[in-house]
Amino acid sequence: MIDTVADSATNVDAARREYLKELLANGIITSTGVSGVYGKSGLFERVLAGFDRFVTESGIDQRAEVFRFPPVLNRADLEKSDYLKSFPHLIGTVHGFRGNERDHGDMLNMLEAGSDWTRHFHHTDLVLTPAACYPLYPMVAGKLPAKGRLFDVQSYCFRYEPSDDPARMQVFRQREYVRVGSPESVRQFRDLWLERGQVMLRSVGLDVQAVVANDPFFGRGGAMLAASQVEQALKFELVVPVASREALTAAVSCNYHQDHFGVAFGITNDDGSAAHTACVGFGLERITLGLFKAHGFETKSWPATVRTTLGL
Repeated sequence: MIDTVADSATNVDAARREYLKELLANGIITSTGVSGVYGKSGLFERVLAGFDRFVTESGIDQRAEVFRFPPVLNRADLEKSDYLKSFPHLIGTVHGFRGNERDHGDMLNMLEAGSDWTRHFHHTDLVLTPAACYPLYPMVAGKLPAKGRLFDVQSYCFRYEPSDDPARMQVFRQREYVRVGSPESVRQFRDLWLERGQVMLRSVGLDVQAVVANDPFFGRGGAMLAASQVEQALKFELVVPVASREALTAAVSCNYHQDHFGVAFGITNDDGSAAHTACVGFGLERITLGLFKAHGFETKSWPATVRTTLGL
């Protein structure tokens, strides 16, 4: 059994490396010299933009408030969210130079000598955004209207997990719908998008499954949080084949946060109770990679229904 598991993991890793080689060889993405950070071709961006439009069309009935956020977040807001407690291994911080001319000269000497010049840089009030919905919660702090609020958000996100798996990028785009309100309305929203997301992915030719999942919580305490998340079915992922059919990749995440963000940021329902939140997040790069894997690198040969849906 151990050998079988090891062989399966080896096969999956090999498939991921091979797909990465194919993507690079066909000019779909380009290397930056850092694992998990790539340039994307015009073709990649056209496919991604087509699916992004499809998300807009599929959610038009939601009448969501639209916000687009930068890839940086107020550090104080990240601290308030408890992200540091659960995911310290994924965080990226923003540092800047605050020295004088003498410090600058010292830094250049260190650079010339090949030593660590970054000690002259100090943390700023910014961190890299870990999920597209995180800038939203401090923005909606306070009392909600009776029906709650619904948002359409997008952002570049960062998670420090370098990998040769092309679907596990360190820098990527998330498109999300986020519901803030009563527990009942939030659960209904999550369940709606759990079904709708599957229909969307199947309509563009992706073989999708819905699975109960957990976030990658850190440390021994994280194992308990992950088990509780699975037991309560708070997180579902819609998984599709990208590099391998042996290990499917999460393309869409449907998350019910309960009152975590409501309590953390002082968001209340009109009756004074802590608001609940849920989000559905589309991993735009992962879905795009899944489309190339399913249909090939020549979009002209893709099924007509897929090309029509994506506007290709």
